[in-house]
Formats: sequence, structure tokens, C-alpha cells
Amino acid sequence: MEQLVAVWLGGLDGETWWEQDADEPAYAASLVKVPLATAAEVLDLERRVPVHADFASAAGGRFTIERDDDQDDATWDALGSTETLGELRRRAIVESSNIATNLLLEQVGIAAVHDVLRAAGVSDRTTITRGIGDLAARDAGLANQVTARDLGWVLAHTPASVEEIMLGQRYRDAIPAGLPAGTHVANKTGWVDGITHDMAIVRPTDEHGGAPFALVVLTRTDDPHEVAEKRIAGLAAEAWGRRR
Repeated sequence: MEQLVAVWLGGLDGETWWEQDADEPAYAASLVKVPLATAAEVLDLERRVPVHADFASAAGGRFTIERDDDQDDATWDALGSTETLGELRRRAIVESSNIATNLLLEQVGIAAVHDVLRAAGVSDRTTITRGIGDLAARDAGLANQVTARDLGWVLAHTPASVEEIMLGQRYRDAIPAGLPAGTHVANKTGWVDGITHDMAIVRPTDEHGGAPFALVVLTRTDDPHEVAEKRIAGLAAEAWGRRR
């Protein structure tokens, strides 16, 4: 596995303040959930939809995801019932729920996610083509990959409603852990074996001053997940010193 530690730090106007391998692509993991949440803005978020665990594959046919690979007991407990799209969107971000993500994507459509990426001005290195756990599509070469710079631009175009959801993020041991206590950090993590990522909108308090900013750290290493999180926290602390 080729090692990667990529960083993009910049203003919410897209200006780069600090970068490191920011254009190197990496597997997106759960970071796809942020542009999906933005794409869902156009939906009636109060509408209830059936909860199920099988989905149409981008490669044709259907695939099923497993509860053991997920963190969202509430949605899995609702199998056979319904849930609102707004709550599914919240769980996709806060709990990093895979089932909620796929249920939301089923309603949004991949084309709407592409529209969000285009509006943010991302490069062709960033592609989101399939749902979570769609192994047939992955094996057919349909990639979910991102770069740190592109995700910084996605954050710069993330609406306040999605940022508010990200503030409730359950997983706070990477970027937030490297920043001063009490700092507004709206983040989204992503991880699988060998991959640990975090992306965040950060708004310094009046006490610390400075402009709000976006920070993205993507890592592809042999480190255990907890070690990778500590590395990201250290880079967040360095980014804090480089902010404007």
C-alpha cells in the first residue's frame, strides 16, 4: 500500500493557506456523506421512507449491507418500518451510518451528488459513483475517491444546515482533538482498514480570533486507527498555528 498523508488548509473562500500532497487521490470512505448531505437539501426532509438493507448496485443487480459493518443501531432496529429523510441525513453524518447513507442516496440519486461536486469546482480526481458496500461496482472499477484540496472546496460550499449537523459529530478524536477546547469544529470522519480521514469547518472563537477555515487530512498508512487519529490531531494543531 502506497503511504499518504495529505493536508489542505484554507479559507472558506477556497484560498489555500497550507497544503501537503493535496491533489493525491485516496479512497473516500465515509467522506462521501458530506456532499450527499448537501445534495439532500432539495428533498422534503420530513418525508418518511421505508428502511431496508438491500440496494440497487451501480454495476447492475442489487447488493445487501450488513449490520455488523455499521454503527447505527437505531436505523437497523427500524428495518421494515420507516424513517424521515432528515433523520437519515443526520445519522449518516453524526453516526457515520452506512444504511442511512444508502437510503438517503436512493432518494437523492448519484447525479445530484455529482452536481454538488461540480458546483464546488472539484477536479476529475474526485469521483463519487456508488453507495456504501457496493462491492460489485467497486470491482467493476467505479471508484469513490477524493483529494484533500477538492474536499476543502466541498466544505467551502457546504450549507449552514449541513454544518450544523456536522457539529453533532460523534467521532471527535482526530481534527477536533488537536484544536483548542471550545472551538467550533464541524467535522466528518471516514475510515476503513488502512484509511483514516477527517474533514472539518472550523470557526475560531472571538478569544482566539482569525478567519474561519476548512481543514482536510487524508491518511493511507499501515498505522492502527488510533495512531492515525493522533497523527491527524497533531496536524490539526499545526494547522491552527498556520491559520490566518
